[in-house]
Amino acid sequence: MNTDRIKEYDVIKNTAMNKFKELFNNTNINKDLLKKYNIPMPKIRKRETIITKTNKFVDKVIIITGASSGIGKACAFEFAANGAKVVLAARRINELNKIENEIKMQGGEAFSVKTDVKNIGDCKNLIYKTIEKHRKIDVLINNAGISMRAIFEDLDLSVIKELMDTNFYGAVYCTKFALPFLLKQKGTVIGISSISGLTPLPGRTGYSASKHAMVGFLNTLRLENIKKGLNVLVVHPGFTSSNIRNVALNKLGMPQKESPRNEEGMMTAERVAQIIAKATLKRERDLILTQQGKLVVWLHKNFPGITDRIILYEISKEPGSLF
Repeated sequence: MNTDRIKEYDVIKNTAMNKFKELFNNTNINKDLLKKYNIPMPKIRKRETIITKTNKFVDKVIIITGASSGIGKACAFEFAANGAKVVLAARRINELNKIENEIKMQGGEAFSVKTDVKNIGDCKNLIYKTIEKHRKIDVLINNAGISMRAIFEDLDLSVIKELMDTNFYGAVYCTKFALPFLLKQKGTVIGISSISGLTPLPGRTGYSASKHAMVGFLNTLRLENIKKGLNVLVVHPGFTSSNIRNVALNKLGMPQKESPRNEEGMMTAERVAQIIAKATLKRERDLILTQQGKLVVWLHKNFPGITDRIILYEISKEPGSLF
């Protein structure tokens, strides 16, 4: 990017940040300014709470897709430590077996089922293997997902299909087969979305589209079953320290292998799992994680034009940027 464009984006970013600081003086919200600009009162907690005691999920059966790494793996350990019977699902059965054995060594209960969520038969098998072993399902965590990094103009269309099949249809398939059992327990469906499920993210058209689709699906599922006692929780993590960027697909559908972002200082997968566990216990409906994530979502809702340019500027600073 040339110097003039960088200066322009810096001015835009600083203007937005100053507006945010004007509206929010630490934890004191300037209600007069909110009223002046006809902006709804935002709900931004300074820090998410976590479970402080174990055995909060004793005898609860919790299925976790994408459990071989990242947030899914962290959720497996977190829920198992709180007494849950966790069912681990992913394609890499050897990794699942290692996690299962470690959970058992720590006194927890785990069960692994090799599952490719793109395969409707695998999703059906996952649910019925769980029922065969545990006779019920209390929580389904749709976490399996894959990312990408390429501009749409250069992208092979097979990459979009791969992301939709995994991130969106994988959640649809598992939820479809689990729903009768979840309704019987008045249980919870959880979808691990992303901040980019609420905002655009340049260079990730397929990823953002799949997460927007998941959000629309789950929010509608909540309304359809609200009188039946089903809880639906949609989680929007910000940038999280995990391997998702390392295995993100490039324009040809091959893993990019190296993360384009500095992973230091990101929220850890373990912290995300702790927050998800508490939200599950409280039967919450939405989680937007990290202060940066909350700020971006709030700004995009109220100042979309400015925020679009801020997002583009931030992405342009990535090593090997596409913009």
